[in-house]
Amino acid sequence: MAHVIASFSMSLDGFVADPSDAVGPLFDYGNGDVEVRWPGNDMVSHTTAPSAGYLHEVIEGCGALVAGRRLFDYTDGWGGSHPLGVPVFVVSHSVPDGWPRDDAPFTFVTDGVASAVAQAEAVAGDGIVGVGGPNVAQQCLDAGLLDEVHIQLVPVLLGEGIRFFGDLRQPPLMLDDPTVTEGHRVTHLRYRVRVR
Repeated sequence: MAHVIASFSMSLDGFVADPSDAVGPLFDYGNGDVEVRWPGNDMVSHTTAPSAGYLHEVIEGCGALVAGRRLFDYTDGWGGSHPLGVPVFVVSHSVPDGWPRDDAPFTFVTDGVASAVAQAEAVAGDGIVGVGGPNVAQQCLDAGLLDEVHIQLVPVLLGEGIRFFGDLRQPPLMLDDPTVTEGHRVTHLRYRVRVR
């Protein structure tokens, strides 16, 4: 059975992007001497060994992604190939012009986030289903679809922007104690979501 995880780099004041959707200093931890290659394109990250260990675990375990249309549009469809190199299920009210494409692993899901997660789980098997986009992550939390929340906590205060947890419908939502991995300029936090 797949394991559904939402993971974001986040500022100390709770933002995953600035007001223009830019992530800027939230990836300031790409500054080590360990090379991490992403299977879906030619992207290479340089991190410290602890961060590389965390990234390798995610990269090797991920079987599918669920993302929001806003994230898909902002990244311009990741140029046709997400860095993780896995099928992506995009939650959207409509299919954008020019899509789907035979050469790109994107499925547009117009009947809601629960359907997108179910389709991603079927593809991922026993692997990880990653959830991208704060709105989609919040919908998954509200619907009881997330198993874990991962935060790459970066020592920066953005002051304003897009929050990871902005509009939960049924707070409070309890999480278990974190598993902590300390990197350089980042602390990787993993929380299991408690069943309501």
